[in-house]
Amino acid sequence: MIARSKKPVIICGGGVHHARANTELQQLAEMIGAPVGTTISAKGTIAETHELAAGTIGTNGSTMGSRDIVRDSDLVIYVGCHVGSVTSEKGTNPKNGEKPIIHIDINPSCIGAVYRTNAGLVGDARLTLRSLNNSITKNQRRNISNRWGVDAVASANAQKQEQFLRHAESDDVPIYPERIVAEMQRALPSDVVVVSDPGTPTPFLCAFYQTQESGRSFIFNRYHGGLGFSIPGVVGAHYANPDRKCVGIMGDGSFGFSVGELETIARLKIPATLIVINNSSFGWIKAGQAQSYGKRFFGVDFSSTNHAAVASAYGLKSWRVERPEQIGEAFKKSLDCDGPSLVEIITRPLDSIEVPVTAYLG
Repeated sequence: MIARSKKPVIICGGGVHHARANTELQQLAEMIGAPVGTTISAKGTIAETHELAAGTIGTNGSTMGSRDIVRDSDLVIYVGCHVGSVTSEKGTNPKNGEKPIIHIDINPSCIGAVYRTNAGLVGDARLTLRSLNNSITKNQRRNISNRWGVDAVASANAQKQEQFLRHAESDDVPIYPERIVAEMQRALPSDVVVVSDPGTPTPFLCAFYQTQESGRSFIFNRYHGGLGFSIPGVVGAHYANPDRKCVGIMGDGSFGFSVGELETIARLKIPATLIVINNSSFGWIKAGQAQSYGKRFFGVDFSSTNHAAVASAYGLKSWRVERPEQIGEAFKKSLDCDGPSLVEIITRPLDSIEVPVTAYLG
């Protein structure tokens, strides 16, 4: 199937991280000239500076160019991926039966659960990819100079960059989330570990933040969208990666769920930086109500809290940012701290801006 394909695409899930199959995945992609798309959980599987890195795939955190790569392909290879409703765009990209599918997963119940699968390979992602790569190497039937993958990714990235720059360089207030991502890209070290809450941060980081290295650098709590994950999560990230800078990012709604853990961070002197995106709402849910229920908002708006002052009361060094030109300096100061720090940024609500999301609810 791979040998016959002229436009293969690889879509990997968090299982590739779990199996530490990053090298084997990249080898396969380069051998067959396939773009590599990732689920949210798999962000960073391949360095997003790589010429075959197609970015996030699905309804949340992808851009039009990335989705077009899947649509234009003639073979989809899923690796370590559940292929849920977000990744498959609710089963519309690809549509069931419209193109051949190879699915590699350690859990046999995942294979064929969503799509009619032409070849299911049950196994650990690293061992299975290694075996597959050896097989392809022995039977060199593909044209390695195939430009499909490189050209498709270049086109998608150009479209993505145009979309990103519309607001990433804006000095308008309230601040656009894209400007936050741009400042993070400039300020954070290449080996940073980012722990992200679901909701507001996820689509912008997935779509526009470009990982510089291959490996687990982003941690998203994806299963039930549990708000409040990043504050305690960054503690675990620090102890697992004591030599890397750890950053937790969340919306103001998420902050309220686990604010008490700031005492833990302060007491343990965790040298993490927290970023709070303050739009005075449960932004994701509000945007979903705007899209799906005709802006009939219920239970999503609340008054604006000074989260920087709250963090200061717990003993964290903190900064409150209301203008775009203040972000860079606040990030620099917070990242230079020996102990815990927090930067609060006042932003536009999701329901009033363009967001790289095609479906919020249901």
